[in-house]
Amino acid sequence: MNETGNLSMNSENFLPIIKKWLYTDKDIFLRELVSNACDAVTKLKKLMLMGEADHIPADETFFVRVVVNPKEKILQIVDNGIGMTHEEIKKYINQIAFSGAADFLAKYQEKTEGDQEIIGHFGLGFYSAFMVANKVEIDTLSYQPDAAAAKWSCADGIDYEMTDGTRTERGTTITLYVSEDGEEFLDESKLYETLQKYCAFMPVPIFVDVISEEDAPADEPSQDNTIHLSAEEATSLSKEELLEKVGKTEEESEAEAAPEEPKPLNDPFPLWLKQPKDCTEEEYKAFYHKVFFDLNDPLFWIHLNMDYPFRLKGILYFPKLAEQMDIVEGQIKLYSNQVYIADNIKEVVPEFLLLLKGVLDCPDMPLNVSRSALQNDGYVEKMNSYITKKVADKLNQLFKSDRTAYEGFWDDIGMFFKYGCMREESLYDKIKDALLFKTTDGVYETISEYLEKNKEKHENKIFFVSDENQQAQYIRMFREQGLEAAILTSPVDKPFVSFLEYKNPGVKVQRIDADIADTLQEKAETEDSEAKKQADAYAATQMETLFRRVVGNEQLTVKIEPLKAQHVSAVMLLSEESRRMLEMMEAYGNNDMYKAMFAQVKPEETLVLNKNNKLIQFLLASAGKDAPDADSDMICRQVYDLALMSHRSLTSEEMTAFIDRSSRILEKLAELEQ
Repeated sequence: MNETGNLSMNSENFLPIIKKWLYTDKDIFLRELVSNACDAVTKLKKLMLMGEADHIPADETFFVRVVVNPKEKILQIVDNGIGMTHEEIKKYINQIAFSGAADFLAKYQEKTEGDQEIIGHFGLGFYSAFMVANKVEIDTLSYQPDAAAAKWSCADGIDYEMTDGTRTERGTTITLYVSEDGEEFLDESKLYETLQKYCAFMPVPIFVDVISEEDAPADEPSQDNTIHLSAEEATSLSKEELLEKVGKTEEESEAEAAPEEPKPLNDPFPLWLKQPKDCTEEEYKAFYHKVFFDLNDPLFWIHLNMDYPFRLKGILYFPKLAEQMDIVEGQIKLYSNQVYIADNIKEVVPEFLLLLKGVLDCPDMPLNVSRSALQNDGYVEKMNSYITKKVADKLNQLFKSDRTAYEGFWDDIGMFFKYGCMREESLYDKIKDALLFKTTDGVYETISEYLEKNKEKHENKIFFVSDENQQAQYIRMFREQGLEAAILTSPVDKPFVSFLEYKNPGVKVQRIDADIADTLQEKAETEDSEAKKQADAYAATQMETLFRRVVGNEQLTVKIEPLKAQHVSAVMLLSEESRRMLEMMEAYGNNDMYKAMFAQVKPEETLVLNKNNKLIQFLLASAGKDAPDADSDMICRQVYDLALMSHRSLTSEEMTAFIDRSSRILEKLAELEQ
């Protein structure tokens, strides 16, 4: 037979789907053509199971082969699957957008019992070939016993020609005559890279053949390493003596004689398809290293295996972070029936889990024609909720079963779950009893444990540290008085503090330098007299006037308190409300609207002077004299800077002045010793 014509398009798909308009990524053609070939094999296997193809041996070896010939600029995808008849080519190829998978499933709906693991053989995906080819040919022979081979070719994406084929083996060969736009895929390394990206776990073994010219010129004599033996030697020498003659061991000889078994580039049976009970720890770790190229072992993993009300399989890994900001390098690979779709599709994966590493295989996932974007529907929402629940269950199970091990990797996973709780409040409600704080005492406590432990000292109040080095003085004061603070130093902790207050009404969360806890102050045994109170108020006014003048800040608030830590001259406090406002200013400072809003905001800093400290006592005594000590201003400024250094870093100008002042103070001390 010989037939020519124009491709018939389904009216609702009468869009420019040929060539480069079909998909956004050019390399997608390999995924489509190879997955079509895998579908052809999958269809035939199902027919064999249903008794519809009894003439095919049960032990048949199936394959998909990718053949590249750079010199001839030809790329072929070969399979030994179901093949096509002339009529099927007319139906599935000439009428664009008719789904072969849909037709196959409709025909065998009862026998397949709703199984829809056919990706879509020779649907629109086939036409992605024209993204990289000027001409495409199909050579095919159907599995049906009396079928005739058929050949189809199309040189421009519109006009086709069909003839009788010459293929004698069941299956299909797609031949692409690669255009200039697709020549990069004739490069062996680029070809392997693309196949590994899209086809690493497709369900049929995939092999690659690269046809290349011989390295040596044809007229160059080849080296002859043959050992020549006489007839007498050949018949009289034993096997061992012959091997010794040619310089080989028996093992080497047998290895050379045995044909080398070709290995597929893909793994048709990835770990996520197995039952969790059948997977070993070594297998989970090996799979992680192979897929994500991470030399570190994962902390733990969650194996998802669900068949109802939707199908979802996969493995989520919690990686060990080299540093906190590694969290941005997460990677969730999305598959459909073992065919790679994309990374980190937020509609399917809860946003906080995009920070993890893992694979999800969602056969029922609704995809558009390019299979690279999701349609939002109820199925996706259910899948999202299921994944969140499984993660929460795993966390609670780890917390309850082995608290010590759980605490051991909390520093690595804490950021994931704090972020997740803020993104999805339902997650917080599920795991709130497993959220931990590491405290300045070096222990890990839940929120309820911290509040219960410290209720006698500061009820319904959580103190925290945001910078252990910067706030070292406050931490020491806390420890000396038997107090502890939560260590919240990661970037996600800033908004998490406000979130904790929101989720725990009545609980105040504030930084360690936001207030002086009652237990840090020395309690008077008797109530002060009215005269004493007036004297203290006067002294505070004098100190406030002095410090405002010396540091040049008329808004500075100064208090005098008897702190138990006598070695501390002063501490700087910043109200929690002011601190959070300053953080908002830093976050939105480049926005003109917020600049105007924050222009009038001044931080509410309070300098607390320790009346039990000798330096402060000197300043108080000097302020009460008619002629203040000449060094009072210098000491005042030094006390202020010392308090400021435990509150924030000094600017370069402030640090220079502090160093110069320290030198002058040391010189004066040396003069006093002489």
